[in-house]
Amino acid sequence: MKSKKKVVLITGSGKKTSLGAALARHLAKQNWAIAIHYFTHGQDAQTLAKNLDDAKSFGANLSHEKEAKKLIAQIIKHYGRLDALIHCSGLYQPKPSDRLTEKEWHEGINSTVTTCFFTVRAALPYLRKSKQGRIINLGDSSCEKLGPRNLAISYHIGKTGVLLLTKTFAKQEAPYGVTVNMISPGILENSLDLDQAPPIPAGRLGKSQDIIQAADFLLNEKTQYLTGSNLIVSGGWNL
Repeated sequence: MKSKKKVVLITGSGKKTSLGAALARHLAKQNWAIAIHYFTHGQDAQTLAKNLDDAKSFGANLSHEKEAKKLIAQIIKHYGRLDALIHCSGLYQPKPSDRLTEKEWHEGINSTVTTCFFTVRAALPYLRKSKQGRIINLGDSSCEKLGPRNLAISYHIGKTGVLLLTKTFAKQEAPYGVTVNMISPGILENSLDLDQAPPIPAGRLGKSQDIIQAADFLLNEKTQYLTGSNLIVSGGWNL
């Protein structure tokens, strides 16, 4: 049976302390049905789903197109619809480029731009049917600024790639009423390299609620004419 609620897939939302999990908890209170995606945090994802109204966890390695298609098929089988996709996946390795292993290099690329590409493509047919489909990709506050990166170079390359995908899919999907936008956080309270955080003009670290408010704006039914944009939510950092 088709869900009476709008359904949102949030990738990378399995880990209980993640931004994706915070988004899942918030949107469940806003009467969304939540598809929680995980790759390595299956137990956390299942616990989160049990604690939310109308939520279910799904495991997949989205860097493989076959698994991305399977994930979307499972969501459609369970809910009968898909109205929004929030892509939060991304593995950040706080290492300089000369210390990244081959595995870590591929993880940085695959967990960001590769997963975005395959998941969006698999979800598009159903988002088009929604008539008010929404895609929100999570970026990074520096992804528009080309320049050297001290840490996690493959992750940053991947996030810049996600920005290009966002603009590409936004133009492609505009005739179908699907908006595709990006939210790029700065340094959050749970970021991995807080010991190296520079001063932030706003005077504080970012909070999950800052990103959630931006997501609410982009998910709103009235936000129909905004697409291909990158909302930098960083308190002025990286300007």
